[in-house]
This record gives sequence, structure tokens and C-alpha cells, in this order.
Amino acid sequence: MNRSNTNIAVGLFVALGVAATVFMALKVGNLVSFDNGAGYRLEARFDNIGGLKVRAPVKSAGVVVGRVEAVYLDNATYEAVAQLRIRPEYRFSNDTIAAILTSGLLGEQYLSLDTGGDSRLLDDGERIVKTQSAMVLEKLIGQFLYNKAAESSGDRK
Repeated sequence: MNRSNTNIAVGLFVALGVAATVFMALKVGNLVSFDNGAGYRLEARFDNIGGLKVRAPVKSAGVVVGRVEAVYLDNATYEAVAQLRIRPEYRFSNDTIAAILTSGLLGEQYLSLDTGGDSRLLDDGERIVKTQSAMVLEKLIGQFLYNKAAESSGDRK
């Protein structure tokens, strides 16, 4: 192999490495998906969505079944609204519960769907009525400290 062929081979190898790195970065950051918008939409309303972001995974039993398509505040009710895009092969019952959970202690937030036993299935554009808002770590710590302070002041009396 002469020098120019070696240079071309090394250049192709480096270009493939850079392309693979860019692809993985986009995939890890949920910036690219290959589902081209297929599926049906559901809506869920929460008192607090915490750090739930657009393109966050929607999981059921640990399996990714869709993505969060939009997040906005309803001006009339002051509730956070999450619009979900669910892949067409997954269907959920009318009594499904949507909960915002966290992967690990400080991981990303995702939306979990726990289906119930109702025989009627949710259709495109319908709303998940039963929801559980995100647990905000700062509020939990504040409540714990407040309770500890109240206990210690009660002991002094």
C-alpha cells in the first residue's frame, strides 16, 4: 500500500469515527429519532412536572413506548400539560395512570404509564385523567428539615 492509499484509509476511518460520535451524541441527547411522528397523541395534566422536558421518554414497564411531544402551561387552570406521542403498537386502557419519575437519584425525568384493567382503550387525542406529579427534591428536603425543627422545638418545652 502506498502513502496516498494509507492517507485515504486513515481519513475514512477518522470520518466514520466522527460521524459515529455525532450520531451517539444526538441519540443520547434525545435529539434524533427514527419514528417519523408515527403513533397517536395523548394528553396528561399535572400540578407540577418538575424537570420533564420535550422528547423525554414515555415508558411502560421499563420499555420506551413513546416520547413527550410538548409541554406547556394551561392559562385557564394553571396546570402543566404534557402531550405524548405513543407508538401505534402500544395501546393503553382508559384508567391508565401517568406518573413523572426519575431515572436514579439525580437522573433524567421520564413519564411512566401504568395501565389498569378497563377494557376501553384510549384513542388519539384523549386525556389521561389519573396523574401523579413529579416529586420535587427541594420540597421534600424542606419538609424534612421543617419537621425536624418542629420536633426539636417541641422537645425543649
